[in-house]
Amino acid sequence: MKDIGIDLGTANILIYIKGQGIVLNEPSVVAIDVETKKPLAFGDEANQMLGKTPFKVKAIKPMKDGVIADFEITEMMLDYFVNKIKARGIFKKPRIVICCPADTTPIEKNAIKEAAEKLGAKRVYLEEEPKAAAIGVGLDISKPSGNMIIDIGGGTTDIAVLSLGGIVVSKSLKIAGNVFDNDIKEYIKDKYRLLIGDKTAQNIKHEIGSVFESNDDEMEVRGRDLENGLPAIITINSSEIEEALSDNINKIVSACKKVLEETPPELSADIIENGAVLTGGGSLLNGLKELLEEKLQIPIYLAESPLTSVAEGTGIMLDNLYLLG
Repeated sequence: MKDIGIDLGTANILIYIKGQGIVLNEPSVVAIDVETKKPLAFGDEANQMLGKTPFKVKAIKPMKDGVIADFEITEMMLDYFVNKIKARGIFKKPRIVICCPADTTPIEKNAIKEAAEKLGAKRVYLEEEPKAAAIGVGLDISKPSGNMIIDIGGGTTDIAVLSLGGIVVSKSLKIAGNVFDNDIKEYIKDKYRLLIGDKTAQNIKHEIGSVFESNDDEMEVRGRDLENGLPAIITINSSEIEEALSDNINKIVSACKKVLEETPPELSADIIENGAVLTGGGSLLNGLKELLEEKLQIPIYLAESPLTSVAEGTGIMLDNLYLLG
């Protein structure tokens, strides 16, 4: 029997198999036939269809803000991916560790647990993402000392201080990578009267996105002119992206400050010395590490593999079951 760890993210789903490591990393996207409601494609293939599908085909993201928005589609997606890695045929009744944001409600937790149980699990463990991320980046949370993690994913930002194997203080925001993409779309729409899609906004974020002391990197952007409906091209620079993202980045900074304010003094002393680890896809935003260091006045370290730290954390938990629960 081989156990499975699942990072069921808003942007991507990652599956870890004990003894093998991460065996799947694909976008959390499903393309369905609008008329029959049958799935046509999953993951990478479905992601290629976003914004490009004919009327009868819809590419949807069944996860929203780190939780299940469409239960039926999420079940289909999990079923497809588990079959894709041939987990069902090979592993009889595995244990499954699946992660959720720190502020997930009991109803949302039950929905996630139910989806995992339908995969034929012997037992399902639900773990909070910041704990899995902290373990995945190599923090030893079992000791009586303060460890801080800032995990910026696709749907949520989870900030937590951990000690003695658990979360002491945490805050979860529904502000992360997807919201940053939307901020860029709205900024370009308001300033240039140009309509762009999600994938274009994401490309802008990756290419010239910056949140601190931006340079003058520029990028040509293609979209539809809202005035005449025709295709158009504009040039945008990284300083404009900093402006577009500033409000929500400041909300993340404020949430980090709030967590630090609520941290017991003994643990605060550890964090002043050891700093915080920044992880998740959103942590790759240019200048974010430097901005957080300036605003929080503590050292900030970028995780070695920010996109996979939660999944790697589930793997470590499967090897050390005492870390669960």
